[in-house]
Amino acid sequence: MADVKEYVHTVQYYETDRMGITHHSNYVRWMEEARVDFLSQIGWDYARLEESGIISPVLNLSCDFKKTTTFSDKIIIKAWIKEFNGVKLKFGYEMKNEEGTVVFTATSMHAFLNKEGRPVRMKQDFPELFETIENLIEKE
Repeated sequence: MADVKEYVHTVQYYETDRMGITHHSNYVRWMEEARVDFLSQIGWDYARLEESGIISPVLNLSCDFKKTTTFSDKIIIKAWIKEFNGVKLKFGYEMKNEEGTVVFTATSMHAFLNKEGRPVRMKQDFPELFETIENLIEKE
């Protein structure tokens, strides 16, 4: 299994509201940052996926806000693969502050489609990517 490092995001001033608390919409952006970083670390960044003719739209998001964050907080984001069936991929996310307190948890479901929008047969058409993902699924 690849040693995927956690992603760190520093809360920016523009990401906060008038009360100084991070606006909820930013957590979804951070999920994407962590997911893009995860895929880059395993050798399948978005440029490589797109060059291979694969698009990966988001199908579903589920989020739980645990604690607030504020300007300049460092948010440590763990992203991992929870499920994969060859067509759909489910990521898990856990965000913690520098003190180690969980501030947010989430999942996102993605599909693998060709440029025409049809599901890709990962095992047959992209066996290297299929195997990479299969080897990274974290069992709970």
